[in-house]
Amino acid sequence: MNASLLLRMGTGLGLGLSALIMALWLAWQTLVPVDFGYGMAYELLDIEQHVQRFGPVNRYKEDFEFTSKTEHKRLFGAIVHSIQHDGEGLRRIYYTTHEGRRITLLREAEAIHLQDVANLITLFDRVTLGAALVLALTLGVMKRQRLPAPTVPQLLAGLGGLLLVCGLVLVIAGPTNTFYWLHTQIFPEEHEWFFYYQDSLMTTLMKAPDLFGFIAALWVVLALVILAFGYWLMQRWLRPAPIADGKSNGKKIQSTG
Repeated sequence: MNASLLLRMGTGLGLGLSALIMALWLAWQTLVPVDFGYGMAYELLDIEQHVQRFGPVNRYKEDFEFTSKTEHKRLFGAIVHSIQHDGEGLRRIYYTTHEGRRITLLREAEAIHLQDVANLITLFDRVTLGAALVLALTLGVMKRQRLPAPTVPQLLAGLGGLLLVCGLVLVIAGPTNTFYWLHTQIFPEEHEWFFYYQDSLMTTLMKAPDLFGFIAALWVVLALVILAFGYWLMQRWLRPAPIADGKSNGKKIQSTG
């Protein structure tokens, strides 16, 4: 295997992985201001009815079933804000009952779990910073060496292979089992991450894991759009400049005959 082929393979791998991570991060940041589409999911997943069903049977908190749709969206937005800011304020999220009482939304186990999520997001930010450096370095090398960007069929083959593997895992193991397995691998063993609706207003408010499936689908679709646009920009930037016609630079000799 010659050096040129190794360079092409290395830059192609570096470009693909770093661009994918960047696209996922940019898609995540795009969804944060709109609370990951919670307003849309609220209607599609009928979360209001879900709160009406499980709010009254919660074993630790009371009167949550009397809270409004506006309050539910505010509470979810407060959770999103906290996990995006290192977990700050998680234990100061309150809901207001119909009697005007303020009650903390999260139990300690739920606050600890969301702090773990915030830590994971911080790690994602750091990984993305590394990916940005790899992407910049790779593009610089490719530009200097006049290496073309991977072709569209190569890009589609790589993405298709990745999606195929993920799809097979979901089909074989099932979405719910995959979701639970990922939790056991990502979060500390001694921290609680599974909450029954009767024990957790957080889980009730999110209608977990249904909401997570909605957010994941939205996130992936948006990331693919960003990746496609970014790839188009990279192709244009890496495209060699056209060679000027030498005749245009010379002096035109006129006939004297």
